[in-house]
Amino acid sequence: MIGRLLGFGRAKTRAQTRKMLERFNLTDAAERAVKTYSGGMRRRLDLASALIARPRILFLDEPTTGLDPRSRIAMWDVIARLAADGATVLLTTQYLEEADELAHRIAVIDRGRVIAEGTSDQLKAQVGGERIEVVVHDPALMAPTVDALRRVQPGGEAVVDLQGRRVRYPVVGGARVLVDVLRELDASGVAIDDIALRRPTLDDVFLTLTGHAAEPEAEEAEVQAR
Repeated sequence: MIGRLLGFGRAKTRAQTRKMLERFNLTDAAERAVKTYSGGMRRRLDLASALIARPRILFLDEPTTGLDPRSRIAMWDVIARLAADGATVLLTTQYLEEADELAHRIAVIDRGRVIAEGTSDQLKAQVGGERIEVVVHDPALMAPTVDALRRVQPGGEAVVDLQGRRVRYPVVGGARVLVDVLRELDASGVAIDDIALRRPTLDDVFLTLTGHAAEPEAEEAEVQAR
């Protein structure tokens, strides 16, 4: 149907249809009604329909929302291959990990306004180096947790996620800082559920720039990636 709407002849339409079905692993389901397809299969069918005309620019609006992890990874592979084949893909996503994995250039949008733009590495450089992430057992102890971190390494700016009971704090010194932080938290009577030392992610970038976490279900918190 898409091929005919685009003005292709019958032979070209059939040839392109077979090619797209094979490319998106849908050949075995070609004779089935679309209503019997899984969510991942429907997303692949959407892409196949869009690509039948071999567009140079492709706009994808949250193509992996609602997919299970396996289907999401498969869709990532499809999108990456499209870009590798020379297509320009403008992708809107609420999953920051997805933008980090796929995008060559990223625009971060918060409440309808572009607040940052650049490559993944450029955006992460705005946050800084390593960070300690602490998940406290009692959200009432968030402030003492920040105080303890500042006693270990003064001058840092803490990012506090009250809903997740999480505090992120920039540090210098690698793994040995963890020991000092654990001692200080214990001395302050702060019980924790988890602690880790890690490099910044796009979630850190979003938290630093906006002061709140990206909400996957909120329309106002989106990331556009190209």
